[in-house]
Amino acid sequence: MTLEPPPDRELWTRARDGDERAFGELFDRHSRTIYNYCFRRTADWSAAEDLTSVVFMETWRRRAKVQLSADSLLPWLYGVAANVLHNHRRSLRRHRAALERVRARPTASNDAATAAARLEAEREMRAVLGSIKNLSRNDQEILALCVWEGLGYAEAAAALGIPVGTVRSRLARARKRLRQNTEPDRADGHRRAEQAATFLGKEAS
Repeated sequence: MTLEPPPDRELWTRARDGDERAFGELFDRHSRTIYNYCFRRTADWSAAEDLTSVVFMETWRRRAKVQLSADSLLPWLYGVAANVLHNHRRSLRRHRAALERVRARPTASNDAATAAARLEAEREMRAVLGSIKNLSRNDQEILALCVWEGLGYAEAAAALGIPVGTVRSRLARARKRLRQNTEPDRADGHRRAEQAATFLGKEAS
């Protein structure tokens, strides 16, 4: 009989009491998701690896102060990641020594094809980030969480510590501004529209 894996809430309760193995299970469960989120916000795989480590170091450091408001730890992790991304240069310097002690980070293959694919992904991600660079930081965060990461309004609100209504209004405003910024009468309107479609094609719930 296969045992069901323990839920995040149970693992987090144990981690708050200092159980490193429980925290390691949470890392294994969610690190890839946070890694991908950090990449989508930076368009840099190496930075995403370091930022992922910082997110989990910060989560471990602050564990005694955190009570889960949801069954999953992910909303909280997204919130930590958003804060780390705001000032990641300072955060990385402050955690430089600790990064070597964190659990193994997601690693990339040395295969040439994989390396080429990673470079292409970075190029495409920089182009997409360029299409939203004129939006406010708050609007970019909402788009990334609700569209790329697929969070519902309540989960995004929990991640950012804001009311659900604020999430709804920011997302609507961000979509409107993005559409206005990608009108096809611009010389590069079609390219920008394709990039913006990443953000316009999926609704949160």
